[in-house]
Parts: sequence; structure tokens; C-alpha cells
Amino acid sequence: MHAVRLLLILLSMTPLAALAQSAAYPAKPLRLIAPFFAGASQILAYLLSEKLAESLGQPVVVDPRPGGGGNIGAEVAARSAPDGYTLAVLSTSHAVSASMLSKLRYDVLKDFAPVSLVATVPQLIVVHPSLPVKTLKELAALGRANPGKLSYGSGGVGSSGHLGGEHFAALNKIKMLHVPYKGGSIALTHILSGEADIVIVTVPATIPFINAGKLRGLAVLDTKRTPQLPHLPTSAEAGMPELQVVSWYGVVVPAGTPASIIQRLNKDIVALMQTADTAQRFAKVGMEAVHGTPAALGDYIKADVARWGKVIREANIKVE
Repeated sequence: MHAVRLLLILLSMTPLAALAQSAAYPAKPLRLIAPFFAGASQILAYLLSEKLAESLGQPVVVDPRPGGGGNIGAEVAARSAPDGYTLAVLSTSHAVSASMLSKLRYDVLKDFAPVSLVATVPQLIVVHPSLPVKTLKELAALGRANPGKLSYGSGGVGSSGHLGGEHFAALNKIKMLHVPYKGGSIALTHILSGEADIVIVTVPATIPFINAGKLRGLAVLDTKRTPQLPHLPTSAEAGMPELQVVSWYGVVVPAGTPASIIQRLNKDIVALMQTADTAQRFAKVGMEAVHGTPAALGDYIKADVARWGKVIREANIKVE
């Protein structure tokens, strides 16, 4: 009888214990896995860690885990305890890897719980000034008239520039030559010298060259114009609404993390993304600070996996 009464008391206390644990979160330092090499993405991670530490009242330590196109760090995050003390930054590359890599050791849709989208980076399609086109439709017409002769450079197989080029070609039923380089900046250098005709690259990287007349921008591959190049139309305004190439970054935690913790993290991240300081610091590295609900990030990732998976399958893209 005493054992039964003790069990009932313990069971009645369980919700209170869980509530107390949730209220105490966070009770120790957190880590934020940054699965990329140095660049804008790591700047994003360090800014997030700095600001989240202030709102959470605990240190948030950036844990750089670069390599494998971001997949090494993502796997570490996926295998971490779902206790709210491990966060990770995922990006477009993880959505691409889901369809491109057959031996991926994590599932981007099942092994993570989304917290919030934090940044987007619009892409721009530019051409060498010697190419006699000023619009996307003129570029498509030139490609149809010269099958296989137009070349486009990219930062490598599976990069945004590569998949964007294949997406453009598939939408317009044209053939183009893909010229992969070891990075988007190298691809940009080669189009400047006339070794390639077209490149899809981030807006900030192209601004000085467009302003100097060394490159010609055709459209921003986003749903809205960029304030950095306000005269350029969006892909929808240019007659190709399906041609969306936007890199994104979002914060996730391991699947199974308590919903109360996810909501707390989301609340703090949304507040951070809405500050003028964050917007300004992100803009300096070519990013737009954004935010949303956990469900919105989950839907965003699913849509990106589906979109790029279709492009990858139709173009038969494989990592060699």
C-alpha cells in the first residue's frame, strides 16, 4: 500500500518537475555548430552566439565543424543530445545534399527540429558585356539559337550557381556548358575575363563590377528586388517566376528537443533578427536578416529539398 501511494505521489510530481526543468533552461552554456569554413556563414554564427548569450543569460560557444559541404557538422548536430544545449546552422547546401549524396549519414528532414530561419542571400544572374542580351528572355532565346554554345561558370558541382544554371536551362529547354570552379569568386573572375558567358552569384559580389560596366545584371532570382541594385527586375518581373535561387540559413536543434525549449529559442532569435544592429551587420556580409516560426522553417527546408531534388534528378547531377 505504501509503495502504491509513493508511486502516485511521484507520478503527480512529474509534470511539476518537467515544468521546473523547462523554467530553469538554460542552466549551462550552449554550443552552436557552424558547419562551414570561414566566410559569411561563420560571421553569422558568431553574431548569433554573441547576441543569444545576452538574451539567454548563458555563454553560447561557436563550435566550427567545417568540411564535407557542411555535412560533417550537420551529422554531429544530428547525433547530439536533444536537450536544447546543441544548436546548429543549416543552409541551402544541406537541402541539396539530401538529393545529391546517396551515403549521407543524417536525414535533414527527420533528424532536426527547426527553430527559425535567420538569413537569406539573393542570387543574381549576370553575363559578360560582350553577350548581346539584356533580359532573361533574350538570354534564353540566344541559348535556343545556339544549343550547347553558351557556358556558365559556378563555384563547383552542386553549388547554387550550378543548380541555378541547370534550373534556368531546364525551364527554357536549352543546353548550356557548365564550367565548375573551386569557388564562386573564382567563377566570377573567369567571367570577367570572358572565359564564361554567364554566372549566378550573390548580389554583393557583383555590385562593383556591374556599376563599372564589367558585368551586366539581368535579374535578381528572388521574389523581391534588392535595394543594392534596385533597377534590376526580379525573375518574376523578367517573365520567369519559377527561377528562384536564394541561399538561406536557419537554426535547428536535434530532433526530440522539447517544444518548450524550441519556443524559447525561437522567441529569442526572432527578437534578435528584428533589431537594426543585426540587420546592419548582416547586410555588411550580403545577408538579409529574416525570421519566422519553427513550422515555417520546416516548410522552407522541405520545399528546398523538393525543388533542388527535381533539378538534380532531371539534370542527372552526381558528385564525382
